[in-house]
Parts: sequence; C-alpha cells; structure tokens
Amino acid sequence: MIVLLSLLGLFLLLMLIPFGLACFAFWVWMLVHSIRNDNLTGTSRVLWAALVWFLPFIGSVIYFILGRTAAPRRLMAA
Repeated sequence: MIVLLSLLGLFLLLMLIPFGLACFAFWVWMLVHSIRNDNLTGTSRVLWAALVWFLPFIGSVIYFILGRTAAPRRLMAA
C-alpha cells in the first residue's frame, strides 16, 4: 500500500512539473506579447502588461482571450 502511494505521488509530481513549466511559459509569452503588441495604445499596453504581471494566471488568460484582439489588425498591402 505504501509503495502504491509512493508511486502515485511520484507520478503526480512528474505530471505537475511539465504543467508548471507550461503555465510559466504561457505567462511569459502573454507578458511579452502585451508589451510588444502594436495594436494597443501606450496606456492600454501598460494596463494589460500590469494585469498580466500582477495576476499571472488569470491575467494571462484574460489577455489571451480579450487583449490580443483589442484593436483591429492592420491589413497587409497587396
């Protein structure tokens, strides 16, 4: 029984490490994108970056859903 619980704990640990790294990578991606997004004005860029910085998980998800398309995309010239 103890061996089974130890193996279960090891399995959960090995699953949490990649999940944590993926969450961290997503947070960094959203933070960099919010700072470099040309579709945002200066004030909204700072506000989005602050939201992502101070509320890492929730702010990143909110920015991913709402902030990336906050302003219309520029059309490329043909």
